[in-house]
Amino acid sequence: MATVSFKEKIKGVGGHASYEAKARIFREQLEAKIPASLRLPPAILEDPPLNVTHIPETCGLLTPKELAITELDATAVCQKIAIGELTAVDAVTAFGKRAAIAHQLTACLIDFFLDEGIKQAQQLDEYFRKEGKVIGPLHGLPISIKGMLPVKGTVGSAGFLMNTETATEDCDMTRILRSLGAVFYVKTNQPQTLMHLESRSTYGRVLNPYNTDLTAGGSSGGESALVAMKGSCIGVGTDGGGSIRAPSAHCGIYGFRPSCRTTPLHGVLWYQPGQDGFFSSVGPMCRSARDMRLFLEAVLGANPALLDPDVLPVPLKVPDLTKRKLRVGIMMHDGVVMPHPPIIRALKWAKAKLEASSEVEVVDYTPYDHDRGYSIVRELYYEDGGATVRRILKESGEEILPLTEWVISPPHVRDHDASEVWKLRDERDKYRREYSDHWWSQNVDVVLCPPFPGTASRHDTAKYWGYTAIWNLLDYPGTAFPSGFVADPAIDIYQEPPSPMSAADEYNLSLYDATKFKGAPASLQIVGRIYSDGLVLAAQEVVERILKS
Repeated sequence: MATVSFKEKIKGVGGHASYEAKARIFREQLEAKIPASLRLPPAILEDPPLNVTHIPETCGLLTPKELAITELDATAVCQKIAIGELTAVDAVTAFGKRAAIAHQLTACLIDFFLDEGIKQAQQLDEYFRKEGKVIGPLHGLPISIKGMLPVKGTVGSAGFLMNTETATEDCDMTRILRSLGAVFYVKTNQPQTLMHLESRSTYGRVLNPYNTDLTAGGSSGGESALVAMKGSCIGVGTDGGGSIRAPSAHCGIYGFRPSCRTTPLHGVLWYQPGQDGFFSSVGPMCRSARDMRLFLEAVLGANPALLDPDVLPVPLKVPDLTKRKLRVGIMMHDGVVMPHPPIIRALKWAKAKLEASSEVEVVDYTPYDHDRGYSIVRELYYEDGGATVRRILKESGEEILPLTEWVISPPHVRDHDASEVWKLRDERDKYRREYSDHWWSQNVDVVLCPPFPGTASRHDTAKYWGYTAIWNLLDYPGTAFPSGFVADPAIDIYQEPPSPMSAADEYNLSLYDATKFKGAPASLQIVGRIYSDGLVLAAQEVVERILKS
């Protein structure tokens, strides 16, 4: 197979001449916002290594002080600002400069507005000097924002060039974050349709920093790549089928999908308004477990239900697990698709570590009819048979990507009339009840399982979402987090040819070549029942502490 050049690998979505003319304007506008002082030498960009994570430290464009700041997680940034050890200006400047470098290597951004971020930070620093206190729990914290979440005066998109626009106001989530003291400086890339577990748009294809032959995931792939490159310590993603957890897993960072309607979605850009067969939720993607808690405590502490009438006033209750033994169910696979060897290795290791601990009780978790559940949620995504997507692409002249064609095509997708929509919702609700009864019968607090049927996938191949989308259907909150392992071709091999469990499993098996996944992070996922968000946070902290011991 011919080697693909870096320029070709990172290339964005094409289309007809009219589309290309408009697309060129948007790309050039973004390009012009990256200062000349932060541009990488052509020699680096012509043929970078597969693993580009070290380039920000070695390229000479960042000072030692800036490199030190970008090593901090969000919690440490907030702590240092609150005691006067770090200014908001220094924080956003460091992360903004590193974000500019990250973008050139991964195509993670759709907008860059560091100057505006510095102005925000100056106002916060002035407040701190005058008042001697912070304005809120996120005072001065630089936060990157996914493209579909409007930030006033910046570029946003609902997954197509046709609906890419400059926001006239903040959405509810960014408004709340701003009120808590957050500083905005970049918007991040996402895929055509917003419904891929890969991220390729007009602005480029987001590459995995650990192996650019692999995807950073989707649809919050710009966020995962940026956080992994340390151009952000915390960002905001959305998740309707795995779009926080899968990219977080692919890039070896932390991501949390809250229960739906606990975090605000009002004002978020979307092209199927009124479609409520499934819900997304907004959550953090970050560098540490404590950052997930920082974000959720701050946002939910602001009582978003007072602003967004669709938000339920469900408080975040994080239990003290030192007072009882946590019961963890281990799901090695979902009965449909067997994960690739690096994920099985990480799960077996985790199970052994947990079984050796006196803090938790470990049981085997049996999945309940996941193939049926996955079929239901796939059908719910496009109840119009994909007609809206096809219309948008036809009107704009934007080419249809392979993963778009896949996600809106049979057998899972077809058009529905009103009575068929009702029938599908009824199937969804029956499955949720059956699954709830099954969960109780398993007698577990949380389930530890794969976040994806492998490490980060090769480009244009992510066609099984079952390890995340099933929990979206059930609305069970979950977190993805790194195991600390990476794919190793020397040991992550099949000892004997496995027998496929399904057509989807046969396809997943066909994708595996141990040499192609070298260096890709192997991550894990923890899920709990609906509205058990605090328990999932607490359980993740316990599990990770045991795994690191």
